[in-house]
This record gives sequence, C-alpha cells and structure tokens, in this order.
Amino acid sequence: MPIRINVQPTQESLVEKSHWWGFPDLPVTVKWPENEEGELLTFICQVRLKEIAALDPEGYLPHEGMMWFFADMDYFLGDEEAQCRGIGEWEPGTYMVIYAKETDHLCTHEYYWEDGTLAVLEAERMTFEASETPEEFGFKLLGLPAMTEGYENENEGLVSLLQIDEEERWSMRFFDCGTINFMIPIEALMKRDFNECQLVLHSS
Repeated sequence: MPIRINVQPTQESLVEKSHWWGFPDLPVTVKWPENEEGELLTFICQVRLKEIAALDPEGYLPHEGMMWFFADMDYFLGDEEAQCRGIGEWEPGTYMVIYAKETDHLCTHEYYWEDGTLAVLEAERMTFEASETPEEFGFKLLGLPAMTEGYENENEGLVSLLQIDEEERWSMRFFDCGTINFMIPIEALMKRDFNECQLVLHSS
C-alpha cells in the first residue's frame, strides 16, 4: 500500500521531525554523504517512521527510528554547473539511503554559503496519507513507479521506497516530465538492507 507524501511550507521548527529539504538531523556517528568529487549529496528528506506506522500495516517499512534520503540532484534544482546525472539507473555513490533505529542522539548538519545565506532549500513539513493507487504520480513511499515505460524489466521484483515527482514551486524538473525512484528488492526491504537500493530516473 503506497503512502502519499504531502509537503507544505511551515514556520515551525522541524528539527528531528519528518521534513523535506532543509538540514538533516543525523546520528552523531554519521556524516553527510558525499559524491565521488567530495561534494555533499543533496539532502532530500528525513522520515520519522513512527509517523507512517499506522499507514503500513504490512510492516514493509520499520516503524521506529528515522530514514534519510540523499541524491546528487542539484542540477535538477536549477544548478546548471552541477553534475547532470542521466536517465536510467544512477551509479552507486550518487545517492544514499540511511536508516537508524536509535535516534536519541542526533546532530543537525547545517550548510550555508560564505555570505551566511542558506545553501539548501527551506525545510518543509511532511504529512502522510494512504493511497489506493500503487502507480500514482506525486511524492510517495512504497508502491510502484508512476513511469515504467522502457524500464519494465529493470523494475521487476522491486518496490519504490521513495518516489520524487517534479515540482514547479522548487523549479525541480527531471528532463521532459520525469520522476526519481529509490528502488529496492522486496527481500532486501524486509531485511532492512537499504544498501541494496538503486536510484532510477524515469523520463518520457
């Protein structure tokens, strides 16, 4: 059962809460992941998993702790000098999923430009609701990719851990109408082996 993600601007503090963009609140032993050039991967979101427990009765996801998503996607947020990753499956090291069961000691990793302005988009509040459509567009946890044309075989046996759709409000586009999906084999998901994740950019 997919879980739809709604994202809204807010003035409330989102430290150690589920949120999209902003700064990640990571375990003290975990560094903000980097790409092969030593540049920080874009922090996408963090999910406080107790918030989705009631929407995941099958227990596909953990129901305690936190999950973080990162990917090398600044180019798709309008930074034309950033590395442009292509359509299809991305290379390992261009994305990362982190899961921690224990979240008692988290450290907020802040990132600013030299002039003191935010080097990330403003954090936005995330809320969750059940969806009846496994292949729907939008932002969601679980289910199947909304776009599979040309990738049917590659997606066999996989579920979409996180789907990211385009959003004009952030000037976020994936070539000509696309989505990004963090894909994972169902067996690896049930074993909580998030190192088995793949990232696939689908585009028409």
